[in-house]
Amino acid sequence: MSVAKNGDLVKVRYVGKFEDGVVFDTSEGQEALEFTIGQQEVIPGFDLAVVGMKAGESKTVNVPADQAYGPVQEELLAELERKDLPADIELVVGNHLEVSQDDGSTFTVNIADLTDETVTLDANHPLAGKDLTFEIDLVEIA
Repeated sequence: MSVAKNGDLVKVRYVGKFEDGVVFDTSEGQEALEFTIGQQEVIPGFDLAVVGMKAGESKTVNVPADQAYGPVQEELLAELERKDLPADIELVVGNHLEVSQDDGSTFTVNIADLTDETVTLDANHPLAGKDLTFEIDLVEIA
């Protein structure tokens, strides 16, 4: 039986959990996730975990932040004065805002912190800085 290697198209089912066991993502109830190993279609640690697996095999792997969504990048945090934001924006920690750049492109930021005078926006990936655990079932090697 062959094992998964770089360049293989694979299908997996997975459950992603934080270190405390809370599930943050799962393929349960959906089609199996299909990706090509080594093509940067999934986070590096997930990609590496599938290499060497056989169809029908299951494993649990811990993926450190640097092999997942990377560390929190301080330069992607911005503290703004509340008065500089439109008054109609609902400011709640955890809410997302769409921000427009000078070139017309947009990106999403998270409201990370609020004070009476300031709002801290975070453009990091929501899972940046977090170690993750995945339960992976390799369904198929195409």
